[in-house]
Amino acid sequence: MPIRITDPTDDRVRDYVALTDVALRRRTEPERGLYIAESEKVIRRALAAGHRPRSYLMAERWLTDLDDLVREAEQDGIPVFVADHDVIEGFTGFHLHRGALASMQRPQLRSVEDVVAGARRVLVLEDVVDHTNVGAVFRSVAGLGLDAVLVTPRCADPLYRRAIRVSMGTVFQVPWTRIDPWPGGMDLLRDSGFTVAALALAHDAVGLDELAAHPPERLALVLGTEGDGLSRRAVEGADMVVTIPMSGGVDSLNVAAAGAVAAWALRVR
Repeated sequence: MPIRITDPTDDRVRDYVALTDVALRRRTEPERGLYIAESEKVIRRALAAGHRPRSYLMAERWLTDLDDLVREAEQDGIPVFVADHDVIEGFTGFHLHRGALASMQRPQLRSVEDVVAGARRVLVLEDVVDHTNVGAVFRSVAGLGLDAVLVTPRCADPLYRRAIRVSMGTVFQVPWTRIDPWPGGMDLLRDSGFTVAALALAHDAVGLDELAAHPPERLALVLGTEGDGLSRRAVEGADMVVTIPMSGGVDSLNVAAAGAVAAWALRVR
């Protein structure tokens, strides 16, 4: 039977406390080996990817819509917590209107070699700190048919709640892992047969359309953080610099938009 929660300080729902505090979640989610999936669609995609739930939290009206998940959880001994909206908002910090939350066991990260094995097009995110941008990049990669994403040590967590939601759950279908050290990890990509291209502004940069017309067999495209763009060491360590031709006096795009444009241009035809 679902477990009713009436006290926002109930320790049984500690996984769901203060979900709007980004600094807290980035610190505690990996430490406690969990991440939070939000909405029916995202939860189902996580389950389809083989991820195991620790518990569920939902308002009572969603027990019917998610009846199959509730029944499976009860069979597996996974707690299903139910609470009124004001109680849920009291400990999560936001109004739950997307059906349900699930505290999911965080899977072990794969090695870079494993993730890129067989891949032809890979995006590398260097220190992208905005979870919305990370999620948007994953959605573009999934929708436009690239093979994998690598994130540097200081990049935002792709399994943070907002990143998952913006990606529409595609973080569960796109192979990804952290590449560490960075930019030293470029050598690992080259050893795997990749040409490493930095997406940046430079006087000797190759236009994206030119690269797309004659692409290497295996390509890793590196995108930089919001504002400052790629680090000097990343640009200098890459095999080439690539730029998106612009007009109207605009010199660059938001990193998520740039990633989508590049993914479309460089997709394997």
